[in-house]
Amino acid sequence: MKFIKILLLLMGINFNSILAQNEALANRIKIDGVSAVVGDYVILDSDIDKTLIEMEAQGISSKGITRCQMLGKLMEDKLYAHHAVQDSLEINVEEIYNSVDQVIDNFTQQLGSIEKVLEFYNKEDEATFRQEIFEINKIQKLSTMMQTKIVENVEVTPEEVRQFFESIPKRELPVFGTELEISQIVIEPEVSENEKNRIIRQLETFREDVLERGSSFASKAILYSQDPGSRSSGGKYTLHRKRPRMVKEFRDVAFSMEEGEISEPFKTDFGWHIIMVDKIRGQEVDVRHILLTPKIESDQLQQAKEKLDSLRLRIQNNEIDFKTAALEFSDEKETKFNGGVLINPQTGDTRFELTNLDPVLYSQIRNLSDQEISYPLLEEDRSGLKKYKIIKVSNRFDEHVADYSKDYVRIKSLALKEKQLNAIQDWMADKIEDTYINLNRISRACEFKNDWLKKL
Repeated sequence: MKFIKILLLLMGINFNSILAQNEALANRIKIDGVSAVVGDYVILDSDIDKTLIEMEAQGISSKGITRCQMLGKLMEDKLYAHHAVQDSLEINVEEIYNSVDQVIDNFTQQLGSIEKVLEFYNKEDEATFRQEIFEINKIQKLSTMMQTKIVENVEVTPEEVRQFFESIPKRELPVFGTELEISQIVIEPEVSENEKNRIIRQLETFREDVLERGSSFASKAILYSQDPGSRSSGGKYTLHRKRPRMVKEFRDVAFSMEEGEISEPFKTDFGWHIIMVDKIRGQEVDVRHILLTPKIESDQLQQAKEKLDSLRLRIQNNEIDFKTAALEFSDEKETKFNGGVLINPQTGDTRFELTNLDPVLYSQIRNLSDQEISYPLLEEDRSGLKKYKIIKVSNRFDEHVADYSKDYVRIKSLALKEKQLNAIQDWMADKIEDTYINLNRISRACEFKNDWLKKL
């Protein structure tokens, strides 16, 4: 956009009035390839083409998607982004640059070299290509942040849930597929004192190297951290006080520190960490961390397995029920206090739809009868931490038409989504009215789901 403004200024033309003055000027802009203007953003004809090509490159079929539909989607994104800037929503620029690096790396792996990537996308140099990807990701991030802000305070009352359910004609009630409730008991192997002390000493050495010898925390995270989710970015995470991310112990330490401070080693369920606070921006905190997971000896793993074998036998002999056993013996904090019942992270409910079950979990329960308890299963998380668990299918709900009392949580989720969509549509209608929008002659012939043409 800045390039276009500079070009027009050099030509002696006022950018803000050129599209609004008359049809002659609008046609002139069309020659330059401008499909639409939304607020401070210009959408070029080539933007539509690039988006369709990128969808195909990512394996997403663009079949049946018209140029008009794609233009409408791009205009929505630009409207969100324009008002995100107007509302002073802050983005993490470094996070976007990291995502650009990941995109470039993925493209390079697919095509073999950066030169082939540039040739495929018809780009003259890597810097220009990176800037284009940065701008695309920036718009997407602003768009997402604006949508989140619009719906963050939207809630539904029990009465609204009831009214939503009763408004659905009986013949149109949703059908919920077979759902399962799954319970588990987890035993973590004991970590020896020597191993625990070794890890703590290593983290303390990293801390001293950074504070006293000027070493780079990010470099040490890349070289030594066992967190695969952040290692490549130097241990970088952005935390928000109102949107929990990471476990509670990690957040508590991060939000108690000042910029530039490095924590002492501390433990979570994933291992031992040290954290450095990079920057504090209001409710957001940029941190880097190094995670080390303990080495578990084979005899310690065997002891955990034998403990679960014994516990499984006691449950089967009715010496103790599964719920009580989970409370007394499970090492998994998230489930031990509710009888070992797993919570579906997508719905917040205890039910898992069979067709949407995580493949690993499905493979573990597919041969289990209802109430049958599995033999101890060895599980290893992404950081390499090993533990044993036993699981059972504690409840099964066969495919059925939605029932208000049985499916309240699912129905509430549907009602909330509808209310959020309505809030977004109301917001969009208001902002279209208040925002400068212009389309070229060809784009005005499109049929949009939003009333982009009301002002033209």
